[in-house]
Formats: sequence, structure tokens, C-alpha cells
Amino acid sequence: MSSTPIPSDRLADLARLRRVRDRIDRESARPLDVEALARGVSMSAGHLSRQFKLAYGESPYSYLMTRRIERAMALLRRGDLSVTEVCFEVGCSSLGTFSTRFTELVGVPPSTYRRQPFDAQGIPSCTAGQVTRPIRNREARALAGSLD
Repeated sequence: MSSTPIPSDRLADLARLRRVRDRIDRESARPLDVEALARGVSMSAGHLSRQFKLAYGESPYSYLMTRRIERAMALLRRGDLSVTEVCFEVGCSSLGTFSTRFTELVGVPPSTYRRQPFDAQGIPSCTAGQVTRPIRNREARALAGSLD
């Protein structure tokens, strides 16, 4: 069984990409952009975007927005914040962009999602998080259409 070793420059890129992903996970509520993320790991924004997409299947911006929407879903399930408050709490600066992206990933607008009853008593948080995870790559529309 022979395996081709990964070149050291590719390993270095992968380590930097992991640092970027970890930073997005950690700081998703802060203002982040691809240029700032790239500067943090000494890469150009274009190279970071291309390599991130190769490694993780989506762009850094898409990954960031997915993390923000996941957090927004949890806050909306709590029910004590308005949609606008949730938008700004998760780091979005545009309610329109937030609502559009939320609807693309979740399948319903944030205001509708907030009004839905959630009864998670007795369900472990890890399971609830998995079941309510947003769908990436605009699959929510296709899934919603097939359920009608």
C-alpha cells in the first residue's frame, strides 16, 4: 500500500485554512471579511478563497454566513429577541441580507421560524443542533418543494 506524501507547502496551506475556519467559528459575531481573514494567515484573499473552497466545499463567506445562521436559529428558538436584534447579535449588518440568507438555508424566513413552536424537552442539545442545522447550497428550496 503506497500513499503519495502531501507536499509541505500544501500541508502549510491546510494548517492555515484550519486556522481561518477556527477563527470564523470563534469570531463569527464580529465583523469579518475575506481580506482580513487572509491577512491573518499571510495569504492573498483570492488564494484563501480558492483553497478554502477546495478544502471545505464552500467559500469562507458562505461558511461564515452558515455559522451566523446556525447561531441565529438558536437565538430565534429562545424567542426573547426580535429578528432585527438577532440579526445584529450574530454579526450581520444588513437585515435584508440576513433574511435572504436565512431563508435560503433554512427554507423559511426568520420571522416565520421564530413563530414556530419548538419543544426540545428531553432532546440532547447535540441532537437538537444536528436536526435544526441549516441546509447549505440552496437545498432548502428544493427540499421544501418536494415536501408539498
